[in-house]
Order: sequence, then C-alpha cells, then structure tokens
Amino acid sequence: MTKTQKAEIIEVLTTEFKDAQAVVLCDYKGLGVSDLEALRAMARAKDTKVQVVKNTLATIALKNVDLEGIEIKDTNIFVWGEDSVATSKVVSDFAKKNELFVIKSAYIDREAADAAKVEAFAKLPGREELLGMLAATWMAPVANFTIGLNALKEKKEEEAA
Repeated sequence: MTKTQKAEIIEVLTTEFKDAQAVVLCDYKGLGVSDLEALRAMARAKDTKVQVVKNTLATIALKNVDLEGIEIKDTNIFVWGEDSVATSKVVSDFAKKNELFVIKSAYIDREAADAAKVEAFAKLPGREELLGMLAATWMAPVANFTIGLNALKEKKEEEAA
C-alpha cells in the first residue's frame, strides 16, 4: 500500500470517526467471508459501518479525532455509527450468533468503554422504541379523557332512558 493510499484511508476514517457516536473494536479471527458479509448486512440495516483496518492507520485516525485510551493490537474489525445504541446492538447480536466474534473495547459518546458497557448499551431501547414510548405517554391523557367522556355520555343516556 502506498503512502498516498494510506493517507486517503486515514482521511476517510478520520471523517467517519468524527461523526460517530460509537466506535467498537472487535476481534474477528477465524470468521469466514460469509460471516463477515452477514455482519455487514446487519450493520447496513442499522446505518452502521464495518471495516477491517490496519491498526496503525486506525490509531492515527482515532488520534485525529481525539479518541484515545484503548490499546489496538492483534486482528481487529471496526464497527461504527452515529447511533451508539444501534451500533452496540449490531455487535452484540452478532457476537451472540458467532463465538469467534469478540467485542474488545469501544468508544461510546467519545469515551473509552469496555465490552460490558457495549453490552449494556445494546440492552437499551432503540430510537424507534423510545419514540413509540414517548408517543404513548403523550397520548395517554387524551385517551383517558376520551374514555371518561364516553362513560359520562353512556351514563347520561341511561339516566334519560
């Protein structure tokens, strides 16, 4: 790989990591191509990106966006996205299906995190679920008021009859 190619990769990764709310570092040693393609498909469905990157290039890109504190060594695959919960869910779900895929560490909301924190984030409800809960909370008073009015109407009709 030439110096210009390395510089381009570092530039692209720096741009990607700057916008990412979660960058998860995982070990993929022993996984086949079909397994990695399945991971990429899961990630694509949740607007998350997956890439195998040389450790030195990834370290430089992470330092460029002030993400430090994690030792990067051995075989690694990086998974990142703008939604920390969705990114955590992707790696957690894939790790449950594949024993060879191991979550090593991460940066979640710009802070270094371990695998346990990634698993904890994976258990949180996603954005759509939270929006549904919020909508249900907002609609509850209206629904209760409507039920009360309907009950009052039925009571008045019984008294009139």
